[in-house]
Amino acid sequence: MLSILYIDDYLVVVHKPANMLVHKSMIDRHETEFLMKILRDQIGQYVYPVHRLDKPTSGVILFALSPDVARLLAQQFELHTIQKEYIAVLRGFAPERIAIDYALKEQLDPIADKKAKQDKAPQEAQTDMLKLAELSLPIAVGRYPGARFSLVKLFPKTGRKHQLRRHMGHISHPIIGDTNHGDGKQNQFARDHLNFSKLALCATKLSFTHPSTQQPMICETALEDDFQALVDLFYPLS
Repeated sequence: MLSILYIDDYLVVVHKPANMLVHKSMIDRHETEFLMKILRDQIGQYVYPVHRLDKPTSGVILFALSPDVARLLAQQFELHTIQKEYIAVLRGFAPERIAIDYALKEQLDPIADKKAKQDKAPQEAQTDMLKLAELSLPIAVGRYPGARFSLVKLFPKTGRKHQLRRHMGHISHPIIGDTNHGDGKQNQFARDHLNFSKLALCATKLSFTHPSTQQPMICETALEDDFQALVDLFYPLS
């Protein structure tokens, strides 16, 4: 059973578990469980996606319950009037605050995107980051005598594919558990010493305007248990 954060006659907001696909994909043809199918069966009606979360990312995701509502919500995403907030754990001591403005070349899958234009120019991409806390452990990792991590909030201003993971890699503070843009030694350290083997990225908050009532909506979710245990290490009891 999925955790439903909000539902009415127009839309539904749920918590997407980590490592679950939103919908069937040629990239992961072996997968048999998809968020859209599980949600459809759970609420007894079809749902229409209006944005996405990467497979390893957990957190808040919004679906429309009709094509018209999907179109209205998609317009809000296109106009960047929807605000998204994420929690992440990064390698190293990140800056206190940083506004990243770094264009990203669209990542195309050789199977799913084989008909897509291959020579598109990089797309503008912006992410704001705020550091919440630091963690230092006196355990060697790779060539470093100790391990350092940062707990941060991320605020994407655009919605490019893998934007947060690529932007954190760009500033040399990759997200823990990121196998594509991250640090393999740090990921192994997290598995061995922090008991954490997923991607340390969760969409915790989504703010938007209700397409029917025009009321402001704020939907939030809690971290999954293993992610919360990782975050708790940053705030040891005194």
